[in-house]
Amino acid sequence: MPLPPPERAALFLDVDGTLLELAPRPDAVVVTDRTRALLERAERRLAGALALVSGRPLEELDRLFSPLRLPAAGVHGLQRRDVHGREHHAAPPPGWHASLAPRLARFARQHPNVVVEDKGHAIALHYRRAPELAEAALTLAGTIADDMGPETRLLRGKMVLEFMPAGSDKGQAIEAFMGEPPYSARTPVFIGDDVTDEAGFSAVNAMGGVTLRVGTIEHSHARHALPDVAGVHAWLQSWLN
Repeated sequence: MPLPPPERAALFLDVDGTLLELAPRPDAVVVTDRTRALLERAERRLAGALALVSGRPLEELDRLFSPLRLPAAGVHGLQRRDVHGREHHAAPPPGWHASLAPRLARFARQHPNVVVEDKGHAIALHYRRAPELAEAALTLAGTIADDMGPETRLLRGKMVLEFMPAGSDKGQAIEAFMGEPPYSARTPVFIGDDVTDEAGFSAVNAMGGVTLRVGTIEHSHARHALPDVAGVHAWLQSWLN
């Protein structure tokens, strides 16, 4: 694949399923010292033109990768921390959370292996430990999304259904980073693994960048592929040399 050298690239990385192996629960993922060291190396090699672009909130990213505190977009772009540490937030509409959270909590109480992850700016329903509930979860999510109307986006990921206010996505977050130094005037490179990364792939393609999807590519905007998380780490190690 045609790649810019790191000194002319801006690197954007999804987290779960890309940098980290997926886990049955969001709080069960493992971050190794080797992964932290790889991120530190990448940040130095790219002169700071690196950002995490995740569905997780910023505070969770900081906890996972501590002591690193990297530029990042959280909750699929509803939160963003720039290279200077300034945070930009898109708050949900008034009453949005109260209209949504009880309905998902009720479903989780009825099905103990379902996990509701409340991110404040968004709420996710995980059914990885109960794949037999996929149809029921999708039906519920579709009904709720219809009831909530156009102010709500429903993202369908890998055994997770996530509700978030409309108006932001990973592509818009990457575009915002690319409008600022040290990212501007560089070629964007984005690696992700899920349908929630497709907006990022589209935005980076439009900027003439490089997009890589982790795992099987089906109807994806990503133009290149890596086999798995281990493949991402190996690719990064090789590229950063």
